[in-house]
Amino acid sequence: MSGVRAASVLLAALAVLAAEPSSAATYVQADRLIDGSSDVPLGPHTVVVDAGRISKVLPGRVAPGPGDTLIDLPGHTLMPGLMDMHTHLSAEPGFATFTDPLLLSPADFAYKVQVNGLKTLKAGFTLVRDLGDVQQVTIALRKAVERGDVAGPHVLTSSGMLASTGGHGDGSNGLSPALGLKPPTANEGVVDSPEEARKAVRQRYKEGADLIKITATGGVMSLAANGQNAQFMNDELAAIVAAAKDYGMHVAAHAHGLEGLRRAVAAGVSTIEHGTYLDDETMRQMKAKHIYLVPTLMAGDWLVAQSGVPGALPEAIRGKAAVIGPLMAATFSRALRMGVPILFGTDSGVSAHGDNAREFALMVAAGMPPMQALKAATSEPARFLGLADRRGRIAEGLEADLVAVPGDPIADISVMQKVDFVMIGGRQVN
Repeated sequence: MSGVRAASVLLAALAVLAAEPSSAATYVQADRLIDGSSDVPLGPHTVVVDAGRISKVLPGRVAPGPGDTLIDLPGHTLMPGLMDMHTHLSAEPGFATFTDPLLLSPADFAYKVQVNGLKTLKAGFTLVRDLGDVQQVTIALRKAVERGDVAGPHVLTSSGMLASTGGHGDGSNGLSPALGLKPPTANEGVVDSPEEARKAVRQRYKEGADLIKITATGGVMSLAANGQNAQFMNDELAAIVAAAKDYGMHVAAHAHGLEGLRRAVAAGVSTIEHGTYLDDETMRQMKAKHIYLVPTLMAGDWLVAQSGVPGALPEAIRGKAAVIGPLMAATFSRALRMGVPILFGTDSGVSAHGDNAREFALMVAAGMPPMQALKAATSEPARFLGLADRRGRIAEGLEADLVAVPGDPIADISVMQKVDFVMIGGRQVN
């Protein structure tokens, strides 16, 4: 009898399971599909999303089943979620760059990065690499997004950047000694020896950073006269890169001037940010070592415009902005012709958050084919970050990070600034 009873229980359980409805899927349909892999847009497709992942990619318009949800996007192009490899979610354009750290508390900055993260997500960017924050707020944002507490993009962050004394990332630059501030230490990211450099990298790891950002040269947006000079010695750079490698982190190097660029490339950093004065030989080395250029053309474009507006920038910055800005697009064009690998990045925070997609138009105007520009913001950064098996393409099994624009971005790249559908992890963003 026990065997009969067991069989009856099993049959009853199977009947209950059969009666329960299967989990509902979402069918997303559009007139065109850019999948992150193909070199040309594909025709009408249906992408089926189930439990936060892409379960099917079907040609044509496929009717959903009973209980499923249909999202129909006529006239639209559907593509993978976009990735911006250079943002500063805790920063704002203009004088706020300098006044916010003096006036705002960590709690203020926490709200700020949440607001700016949501603006970025709604613009179609489902992942960002943040290259310099304050008070570790982007680490906190990353955790909040991962927990589902707030809506925002996936965040990979360097937290605070590493600099030398007086360098581009030294936050005490330009401040009056009368304030009585103590000189920043390695724990705060200012280093002046290989030993301090290693300590700073390890401190960032301890805090929860995903990568290391260094300021290998002077910069435009610092209160210092020189925007080009090399700001790390070779042994310091070697120590940073070696320590970062030990902790599984890559190194992004802000660099404008040639000598600092040469040193950073020789040290084996993973990305060069801006790269304004790159020469052909250093570009050849970048290509050979597969070091990516993140051109941030929007930053140069914005700074040039602001340099001509009286009072828009501090005087110490205005002259640098007028000189360096126009060179960035020309350097990008040469790097493109030489085959240097390129990742999409905006330096948003220098310009307004949410305007990130304008970078596409600047890249295309400087000579990059539209499809290559789109891949530089989708499949290419996913490959660089080691995430190609999770995102960056529209393919079965990958996470459902999707965006859509009205029209065809291959015919008119400006439509990338009109994103009106965003999905992250299978959840539509309102």
